[in-house]
Formats: sequence, structure tokens, C-alpha cells
Amino acid sequence: MGDSPLRVLLVEDSKRLAERLREALEQLEEVHIIATVDDEKSAVDIVRREPIDVMVLDLQLREGTGFGVLKTLGWPRPAVIVLTNYALPEYQRRATELGVEFFLNKSRDYEKLPEIILSLKDKTGH
Repeated sequence: MGDSPLRVLLVEDSKRLAERLREALEQLEEVHIIATVDDEKSAVDIVRREPIDVMVLDLQLREGTGFGVLKTLGWPRPAVIVLTNYALPEYQRRATELGVEFFLNKSRDYEKLPEIILSLKDKTGH
């Protein structure tokens, strides 16, 4: 395992939740938050411009959707963790088809996020 921190992009339209996620993840020395954005275009622009290891992605954004982000990104791309209030089976199926590694329900799985991100450290070679 390398010493460089995981570069994480948070894509979340709820300012309050984005702040909570950022605070929780910044407690982990293995994680560096690159940016927090709330719309599809900003997320795609950052991934194309910056090296990102992990993207935490909401499906409902201020402008656009998480699915729009996934469809626009090419390969290779960062590992993607969807964190949504819309944990419907058809959304999970579509996210899996688009290459999402983890699909989490905000209300039920929020606490698992730091552990899941750290589990990706080995997979990304950091």
C-alpha cells in the first residue's frame, strides 16, 4: 500500500450533507478531498482535469444527475460510490450497469462510507 492519500471528489447537492461528509472524511489521514460540487457539469469537469481516485456521487444534483455524470465519464475513471435517497432497485441496477462499485442509501448506509472509501485504498494502489 502506498503512502499517498486517496483523492476524493464529493458530488452532493445538499450543502449540509456535503459539509458532514467532508468533515467525516477529513478525519481520515488516508483521504484528501479534492473538491465538493453540487452539479453534473462541475463533477465531470473536475474528473477530466484532476486525478481522482474515488467519487462519492449523489443521483439528484442541483443541475443534472449522477447518472448524467456516469454516462459522460469515459474510462479509466475513479471508483464511484453512489450515496442517494433514491435507493430504488431500478436505480441500483442502472448504476451497476454504468460501473458503480457501491450503491448506498443515505439514510441507512451513511455511516459505512468512511470504511468503504478506505477499502478502496488497496484497489487504487495508494
